[in-house]
Amino acid sequence: MKYKNPVIKGFNPDPSICRVGEDFYLVTSTFEFFPGVPIYHSKNLVEWELINYCLVDDEQLNLKNSRCSGGIYAPTIRYHNGMFYMTTTNVSNGGNFIVKTQDIYGKWSKPIWIKQGGIDPSLLFDEDKVYFCSTHHDEDGKECIGLCEIDIETGEMLTKTKIISYGTGGRHCEAPHIYKIGDYYYLMTAEGGTEYGHSSEVLRSKTPYGPYVSSPYKSVVGHRKYGDLEIQAVGHSDIVEDQNGNWWCVSLGIRPLKSNLLHNLGRETFLSPVKWTEDKWPIAGNEGKILIDMEGNLPAKIKGVSDDFIDNFIGDKLNLNWNFVRNPKLENYVLKDGLTMFGDEQTLNDDNPTFIGIRQKEFEMNIQTKLEICKNENGKAGLSAFYNKAYHYDVYIENNNDENNIVYSQTIHGVTTIMKKVNTNKSLHQLMMKTNQEKYSFYYYDNEWKLIGESPTAGLCTEGTMMMTFTGTYIGLFADNTTAKFRIFKALVD
Repeated sequence: MKYKNPVIKGFNPDPSICRVGEDFYLVTSTFEFFPGVPIYHSKNLVEWELINYCLVDDEQLNLKNSRCSGGIYAPTIRYHNGMFYMTTTNVSNGGNFIVKTQDIYGKWSKPIWIKQGGIDPSLLFDEDKVYFCSTHHDEDGKECIGLCEIDIETGEMLTKTKIISYGTGGRHCEAPHIYKIGDYYYLMTAEGGTEYGHSSEVLRSKTPYGPYVSSPYKSVVGHRKYGDLEIQAVGHSDIVEDQNGNWWCVSLGIRPLKSNLLHNLGRETFLSPVKWTEDKWPIAGNEGKILIDMEGNLPAKIKGVSDDFIDNFIGDKLNLNWNFVRNPKLENYVLKDGLTMFGDEQTLNDDNPTFIGIRQKEFEMNIQTKLEICKNENGKAGLSAFYNKAYHYDVYIENNNDENNIVYSQTIHGVTTIMKKVNTNKSLHQLMMKTNQEKYSFYYYDNEWKLIGESPTAGLCTEGTMMMTFTGTYIGLFADNTTAKFRIFKALVD
């Protein structure tokens, strides 16, 4: 059966997957965005529905003072004896922890903290024992993988951390997952750094503690030798067996802009079938390559779903697709006859703006909104293409001395520049953003759509930031120092 990658578009890195019967569940990293760790469900491994989040309150997810691309790193989801477990790292507050639930659609537990350090934690349930592995450093500071046995109920380490592998020789050995398959324990790692040299490697042993030997074949997945492919930086993989005995690999990867080696959509989730060699080593995809167009024996038929997103703000809860930046002040968002956002002194350039956004899923999109803004001198509200607080493009309505202006601004390297202003006396405003691989274009409606400004897509790309970042572009709504009511939000794939 033919299918297309990525299977989960937009900023969805570090995928981890598990199966329960004929149902598959997948989680990804969220960094400084809230809620944390989205849960996706699928029957066919290609069409995924966002059904919940693992971390939904301040006790589970403290993002206070989280730097850009801090917060939540690399979750792992596993299912054992009727219970779902998710382990991850809050690199900004607390370290490694586990949450659990019997109801994948319900509330997850309070964090169970684990003393073993590092990042990218994973769990292995092996008969009556539970192993916890994560990145580690030896006494000389060299990167490696550490393993210990834990009490899954309390998080207590039952053994000291033991170094089990230094990987296969690539830099930044990380993202360990251990699987008991047949007679072997297989250790999957990510190596090469999460840039263009990224890959997923595999080693195996007769015991969980090693010694591990690396595969004699090429990487499980890796594109470092294939610079001409549409997908790059693939790695950080997890594998799962479907109900028919077929194996599958989910990996992160990027779709660079065609004109250069930049990407703005973030690291996305890709799917590839896994083949086992005669001597029992896994290789994913087309001899380690993941393509846009692929084929495999999917566990269920593809139905066909749209990537369009429309929200009329009806009901008493925000759509699951909306995210906040760090822990939100929920009282600033009220659903009644639309979405009213009560903006305070925190702007998009600060840690806790009044902002909601969805992941930009495609290069070419058309985004529109209608809003009313209340009078408040120097307040503003509108539409944003938001990477982080130092990088965003905005079109908005500005209150200034009892008159309104439509303003287009861009923030690059933390410096905000007003690009253009247009006076308006309207009470209901319509704003639009069009995106493609070259530029973001912003419009306002005055009897017809009128262009107010354009800026290059390169300004919202990971590779151009002044700090190391791992996220992707969000498209969303904001209010600074004013109250605004949004009537509708449309994000349509062109």
